[in-house]
Amino acid sequence: MAIRYPNGKVYQPTQNESPEKKRLTKKDLSFSNRGKSLEDDLNETNDFYVRNGIASIYKKPVPIQIVKVEYPKRSAAVIREAYFRTPSTTDYNGVWNGYYIDFEAKETESKTSFPLKNIHDHQIKHMQDVIAQKGIAFFIVRFTTLERTFVVPFHMVEEAWRNMDNGGRKSIPLALFEQVAEELQLGLSPRLDYLLVVNKFVANN
Repeated sequence: MAIRYPNGKVYQPTQNESPEKKRLTKKDLSFSNRGKSLEDDLNETNDFYVRNGIASIYKKPVPIQIVKVEYPKRSAAVIREAYFRTPSTTDYNGVWNGYYIDFEAKETESKTSFPLKNIHDHQIKHMQDVIAQKGIAFFIVRFTTLERTFVVPFHMVEEAWRNMDNGGRKSIPLALFEQVAEELQLGLSPRLDYLLVVNKFVANN
């Protein structure tokens, strides 16, 4: 199936957006289901938050306009072509403790840095708008090969983005994640308790 952006350009999934779920190598794991994709872990975490009345945060639906459908069988329809109605903003949003929460989840196989090409101009602008309205915007980034996941304050990514626009490096080194971001540890319930870090963001403002 061909999916196109509003400008007609054919959508090509990036490493992060591949429909195939990435699995981590299982070696001396603490939990039997460790190794899921970041999206799986976040969806399980958000389900836990909702069930326990902690927060109401969900993955945003992708706005797609279907333009070509074929019916090889009477009982089955196959979508052959579709377009994104509007550029996507971020992956997740919702409400926690009276705060509007908005964040983007990204994965990289790099062991040393996170490539900024995985983030788009309109996503930066969207998160700037969220913060201007006193919402909380951030990134959750997983280094899949290293099995390390970080909650990243927006200002860290924004500064790296501006440096790139001014001719600086096109990635964020892992060392900066270790210095500025907060690393998450996998748990059982919830899987990734990122709201513990968000609470720190609120306390420090």
